[in-house]
Amino acid sequence: MPFPRGKKPISSKIPKLNTKGLENQQDGPQTKRSSSSPQGAPKKRTAFVDITNAHKIELCNPIKKDPIKKLQKKASVLAKNDGTFKKSAVVSLEEKLQELKKVELPVEKPVEPCSKASLPPHLLPPQIPPEFDIDSEHLSDSTHAPEYAKDIFDYLKSREEKFVLQDYMANQTNLNRNMRAILVDWLVEVQENFELNHETLYLAVKMTDHYLAVTQAKRDSLQLIGSTAMLIASKFEERAPPCVDDFLYICDDAYKRSQLIAMEISILQALKFDINIPVPYRFLRRYAKCVNAGMDTLTLARFICELSLLEMEFVPVRASLLASACLLIALVTKDLGGWSACLKFHSGYNGEDLAPVVRKLHHMLSSPPDSKLAIIRSKYAHEVFFEVALIPTVNLQKLEGFLK
Repeated sequence: MPFPRGKKPISSKIPKLNTKGLENQQDGPQTKRSSSSPQGAPKKRTAFVDITNAHKIELCNPIKKDPIKKLQKKASVLAKNDGTFKKSAVVSLEEKLQELKKVELPVEKPVEPCSKASLPPHLLPPQIPPEFDIDSEHLSDSTHAPEYAKDIFDYLKSREEKFVLQDYMANQTNLNRNMRAILVDWLVEVQENFELNHETLYLAVKMTDHYLAVTQAKRDSLQLIGSTAMLIASKFEERAPPCVDDFLYICDDAYKRSQLIAMEISILQALKFDINIPVPYRFLRRYAKCVNAGMDTLTLARFICELSLLEMEFVPVRASLLASACLLIALVTKDLGGWSACLKFHSGYNGEDLAPVVRKLHHMLSSPPDSKLAIIRSKYAHEVFFEVALIPTVNLQKLEGFLK
């Protein structure tokens, strides 16, 4: 959640946005057609008379016939025709019924429903033990997609193999780790000022890393890459994403509109338009549901996970593994136990798998903070985020007891 406006500490020179509503343009006066003809009052007329030309017929046929005699003749003719029609209809129906009795219709066998055993494997529902079922309670809420939740996260986890990165900073001749950390710190502030979803922030950082892994970048274009990645992520995640002019404004008009659009094309082509990259924030919320973690515990895990975005050593770590390690530290800090059987089932990791990442995260939390990268810590030190940044780091020996 963002800080209330007017109370958030401002730690950088990023300008605030002043959104102004667009005024509707007023159309020019429209001329209305006059209700009366210019030659005087309109003459009264009946539309049906004009269409049928009934007045002309009356003039051509001045001799009038008796309408009563005419109706009597028509009624007698219709009565005779009606009687003959009824007799013929009864005869035809009887003949058809006799013909249908002679014809023997084949007896249709009832269709048996397909059993679950006859269905192909990909159509069978996932086999989830009752003690590990965390979605059935939301069966009446379609927004949770309880029927497909397990399959969705299994699919996202399978896609992680496609987006595994290595430490690319050695191939960047004009950049270093500190420059990347400053960019990520600035993107966190952009996400907060624009009040964007956290998924947007994580996806923007992921796209920036994937782009820098395949493209040589200069120092003066680094902010353009980050802001463009945030624009693409906003289009993917947000209901009402900011426009191009908003991102040009937050860059203090250092770039032109054509440059930002050209960078957007370059990033999408470098990623081959596949921007559905799994991010740790999604897995974090899913795994916290397995243990019914409170909002304060989830926020502490989010703080650790967001702080890891600054560090280059966590770029190669898979999103699901990083989310699991952050949640484990939060659970141990809050004395809520370790890695339960339900978490093992849904994440696919055990304590030994999490040990290397947990130790790196603990070292990051124990290290003195950099004064130039204070946005995340000041953000989570606010009471809106339960002041989780002020909680002391858990003892490493206590953590080691839950990693076996």
